Amino acid sequence: MISRFRRMVAGAVIVCLGSTSLVLPAHAGIVSTEALVAGTQQERLAGLLERSDVRAQLLAYGVSPAQAQERVAALSDEEAAQLAAQLDELPAGGDILGVALIVFLVLLFTDIMGYTKVFPFTRSMR
Repeated sequence: MISRFRRMVAGAVIVCLGSTSLVLPAHAGIVSTEALVAGTQQERLAGLLERSDVRAQLLAYGVSPAQAQERVAALSDEEAAQLAAQLDELPAGGDILGVALIVFLVLLFTDIMGYTKVFPFTRSMR
């Protein structure tokens, strides 16, 4: 019984070692850094078009998401890298004026309600 088990294990080990020693052909080529970066920029732009807020804004401008995907796919490597660089330079939170206005209105409201005393020109309701 043990000798039969050893033969089965030995046979399985021989088959496994024999199959791992097979040499398969490999195809490799030189890829430039520019081509690699441009490829990732194309993927980044295509991924950006997948977002729902971007799709809604495209539809507001009258551009269908399919047309935008086609246009991104038609961009050359240099154009894709340039567009991605422009996207990196844009502010992340939008315009600061809108944020400042909201903060001002919240502080004004809390000042009028009597929770804070930030502005000297307001009178508290309390």
